[in-house]
Amino acid sequence: MRRMIAVPAALLVAVLAVAGGLAVTHRYPFELPAPPAAPAPKIPVVAGPVSSGNVPIYLSGVGTVIAYNTVLVRSQIQGQIVTMNFTEGQTVKAGDLLAQIDPRPYQAQLDQTVATRDRDQAQLANAKANLERYAQLAAKGDATAQLLDTQKAQVAQVESAVKADEALIEEANVQLSYTRLTSPIAGVTGIRQVDVGNIIHPSDPNGLVVVTQIEPISVIFTLPETDLPQIQQQMVKGALAVLAYSQDDSIRLDQGKLDLINNQILQTTGSIQLKADFPNKDHRLWPGQLVNIRLLLDTRQNGLTVAASAVQLGQKGSYAYVIKPDGTVELRDVKVAQISQGQALIDSGLNANEQVVVDGQYRLQPGAAVTVLHGKAAQEAEEQSAQQVPIP
Repeated sequence: MRRMIAVPAALLVAVLAVAGGLAVTHRYPFELPAPPAAPAPKIPVVAGPVSSGNVPIYLSGVGTVIAYNTVLVRSQIQGQIVTMNFTEGQTVKAGDLLAQIDPRPYQAQLDQTVATRDRDQAQLANAKANLERYAQLAAKGDATAQLLDTQKAQVAQVESAVKADEALIEEANVQLSYTRLTSPIAGVTGIRQVDVGNIIHPSDPNGLVVVTQIEPISVIFTLPETDLPQIQQQMVKGALAVLAYSQDDSIRLDQGKLDLINNQILQTTGSIQLKADFPNKDHRLWPGQLVNIRLLLDTRQNGLTVAASAVQLGQKGSYAYVIKPDGTVELRDVKVAQISQGQALIDSGLNANEQVVVDGQYRLQPGAAVTVLHGKAAQEAEEQSAQQVPIP
């Protein structure tokens, strides 16, 4: 009985030993170290270089185009308009005939004064002849001195009448010339205010037409008063160039030069008024037009520029992501001097020929690995970014 009980006990010990080994065998794999994590995927970006070259320094403002000269053509006499010799919007020269007033009444007045002068000239000739005869008689003692003096006075009186007639003729000629309404300046005509057949008067408030000189033309614009010392310093060196652009900065309208700085600062806005003149040969500048103005202050030699989209604004100021040789990005604080025509002029923070991220920064962190897109892929990425509307 005792031997039969001992055998099962031995078997029990063996089973427990095997079970313990299996437990050890199943617990071992969970105690091994975890495999290394897969590397983060590279972030696609569009890159651009830091370029070096001569960079113009501009001061930007908004200006209003004003006509160089504006003239309201009025009549200086009263009369009926018989011909209209211009079309609205026509370019005219100084002296060009715009309209003709009926000249007949003024021509008749001129003819009358000429006839009066001719009559008085005949009387003068007769008086001078009589004076000569009386002088000969007086020399022989056949005429009194009183008669000679009287004839001299007669000659002087008729001479004065002839001079008065000449003055009246000149006045009549002037009145007759006023029947021709001409342009006093070269420019462009506006809307006609009087039609053919109407009577025009010197007191008419609207006159005949407004002629505006637009070649050359001027622009008055404003800049902050803090820019005044720089402008005055550069003006000493010579005339400053001024460029006019459309309001969306897409079209360069003309280039002129700075004419003057107004003699006082606008206290209400803390700005200064400046006036620039433009040749305006293509008539792209028009009176009353609002334009963007760039005053060329200086040219920086070997200036560093990047695409304006490369510069981002953070809590500490402007920054850009620079792509390092190992394919990762580094965040750099940058100082921007100006942004013009899509290019940012960098004062500090970047070096020539470095590659910076110009699109795709929103996914980046310092040290992130990037892959640079080229060609069509880069173009599509830029277009996609341009179409994204920021969430307010």
